[in-house]
Amino acid sequence: MVMANGSILIVGGEEGSNGAPVPSLEVLPKPEGGPTYLTMDWLLRTDPNNLYPFLYVLPGKGIFIIYFNEARILDEKTFETIKTFPIIPGAVTGPAGRVYPLEGSSMILPQHAPYTDPVEILTCGGSAFGLALDNCVSIEPEGAGEWIIERMPSKRVMTITTALPDGTYMIMGGAKAGVAGFGLANTPNLQAIMYDPSKPRHQRFSILGETSVARMYHSEAILLHDGRVLVTGSDPQDQLNPQEYRMEVYVPPYLTDGRVQPSYTIVERDWVFEGTYNIQVTLPQGPISQMRVSLVGASSTTHGATYGQRTFFPAFSCNGNSCQVTAPPGPYICPPGWYMLFILDGPTPSHSQWVRIGGDIGNLGSWPNTGGFVLPGMGGIEQ
Repeated sequence: MVMANGSILIVGGEEGSNGAPVPSLEVLPKPEGGPTYLTMDWLLRTDPNNLYPFLYVLPGKGIFIIYFNEARILDEKTFETIKTFPIIPGAVTGPAGRVYPLEGSSMILPQHAPYTDPVEILTCGGSAFGLALDNCVSIEPEGAGEWIIERMPSKRVMTITTALPDGTYMIMGGAKAGVAGFGLANTPNLQAIMYDPSKPRHQRFSILGETSVARMYHSEAILLHDGRVLVTGSDPQDQLNPQEYRMEVYVPPYLTDGRVQPSYTIVERDWVFEGTYNIQVTLPQGPISQMRVSLVGASSTTHGATYGQRTFFPAFSCNGNSCQVTAPPGPYICPPGWYMLFILDGPTPSHSQWVRIGGDIGNLGSWPNTGGFVLPGMGGIEQ
C-alpha cells in the first residue's frame, strides 16, 4: 500500500507457497538507518488466513487493515495498534474470513468534497472455510466503527470488484463454494452485479449481465479509460474449468443507453493538493448543471485486494464550458499517485486522462538503478 508520505507498506506473507509465515511489516524504500521489520503478533496468530490483507490510509492519519475476520487501525509511524474492531460477521455457521484464502474483495467507497464525512470501507464475499458468503460488510473506521451487513444476490468467494467512474462498483467472478487456491473451489458464479452506495442501505444491489466464462482463481478486472471493464484470468486447475486465455470487455449500463460520451481537454496534469486546474468540456446532452467530475485511482489488484483504489468527486465550478477542478486537500484524504480524471454528462462518463496528484513525495523514482528491475515511471508528465 502507498502510504501518505509516498512510501510503500508491505504486510505479512509467507516464505514461498504454503511456507512459513512472515508475520511482519516492512517499509520501502528503506528508511534512514536501515531496513525496518516489525513482527506483529496478530499476523502470526491468524496465519495462514490473513494473506493479501486489505489496507487503507485514513483521513485521521491511521492505517486501517482487514485481515482474516479482524480489523484494526495502526499508527502510521510506530505501527502500534490504535483501535481494534469487533470480529467481522460472516456466517451463522461459524467463523468466516474475508481475505485470502477465504477470499472476498474490498473497496473504499466514494469520497465527496469537502471530504468531511467519515470514509466507509466495503468488503464483499469470502468464505466460512468452504461455505461461500452471500453478504457484504461495511464500516466507518473513524465513525461509528460498527459492521453493517448487506445481503448479496448470491454466494461468492474469490470476489472481483471494480470501481466505476460514476461511483458504483461492479462485482463479478469467483465461485459459489470453496476457498481460493488451485482446485479448492467449485460452481463458478457467472452473474455480475452492481453496488450503488448512493441508494438507501439494503437497496444497493442490482443484477447485471451473465458471462459464459468462469472466472475462478487468479482472475481480475480493471477499469478502462473509456469506462468499460476488462475481465481476464482464471487458473483453477480443478479438472473442470480451463486455464483461461480469453479476455472479456463488459459494457456498463451507462454506456448502453444511446447517449454520446462527453469529452474534455486538459493541459496541466501534474497536480498539487488543493490546486485548481482548468478543463474545457463538451457535453453532448448537457446541461452543465448536471455534470460531475470524478477521479478514480490507479490500482494494482490481486487476490481480492485492490491497492490504490480510491474514487473522488472533487469540487469544481464552471463558466460556460470552462471548468476549474480543485484537487483533494492532502495525502491522508488522497494518497499520492495517479488518478483517472473523468467528467460525467448526467450518467455518462467521458474517456479519462491521467493526472498525478501529490507528486513523487516518496522518491520512488530514485530507487537504485540495478539490473533486473525497471524503475517506476515517476518522472515528469509529457504534455
